[in-house]
Amino acid sequence: MTEPSSAATVPEPAAIFAAWRERTDAALAQALSALPDARLRAAMRHAALLGGKRIRPLLVYATGHLLGAADDALDAPAAAIELIHAYSLVHDDLPAMDDDALRRGQPTVHVAFDEATAILAGDALQTLAFQRLAESPLPAEARIAMVRELARAAGAEGMCGGQALDIDATGSGGAISLDALRRLHAMKTGALLRCAVRLGAIVGAADRDAGVALDRYAEALGLAFQIRDDLLDIESDSATLGKTAGKDLAQNKATFPALLGMDGSRAALAGLAEEMHAALASFGERAAPLAALAREVVERDR
Repeated sequence: MTEPSSAATVPEPAAIFAAWRERTDAALAQALSALPDARLRAAMRHAALLGGKRIRPLLVYATGHLLGAADDALDAPAAAIELIHAYSLVHDDLPAMDDDALRRGQPTVHVAFDEATAILAGDALQTLAFQRLAESPLPAEARIAMVRELARAAGAEGMCGGQALDIDATGSGGAISLDALRRLHAMKTGALLRCAVRLGAIVGAADRDAGVALDRYAEALGLAFQIRDDLLDIESDSATLGKTAGKDLAQNKATFPALLGMDGSRAALAGLAEEMHAALASFGERAAPLAALAREVVERDR
């Protein structure tokens, strides 16, 4: 596997996560600061800058860090993947989709502004993501590889395709097969999380063995994230989650608890935690930030 430079040190995950979140927020604010239309800019800022766990940017930084990449080389892909995530939430909350009024404890964009502005804000966040990658201070080959990776993860082969499968499955509850549900969420949720790891790997010039191990980690992380999300929709409340709780059950959505039950879902989550640990084992202590993110995904309460 690729050996990172000996000059880098292993940080405490909590401290470096705070620093990486600050870098992400600064990169997002800078990307959104120069936009000409005040109302559209305000809607985009509402979507991108009102908090959030920043799991996807953290995965970019943590993967790049593992491979010895500098933080400033990771700023553009970290911001880009969060812009895609923000766009997806704006469109997901629209009346034609999930019709939700609450996101991160704040009114959703179409509620705070209007539906047309929300559609435009989502579109503009998406295109801005690719602009950030295209203009990043990296070699052309790396920029093209990142654009390709993000386009696949966000489009019909990934997030959008998974959302379409989710719409088709809504109302079926536990009638969907487990394999079909895993595929649905590997696309809808997992593709963008896997992409975050791959973007960091591209910047860090990961070799084949490192890429395979990181993909194993990322695929398990994506499913773990969704199972925990499904459990929280049942176990938590809207104030804690910052979004409407109980909607999956109300809409009879295809979820892991609907198929496996609560205990079965928790067991599956524990198995995925073990898979992530095994995937990172060969990297040693340098994988500490990625291991901490795995724990955060499995144990989170919102």
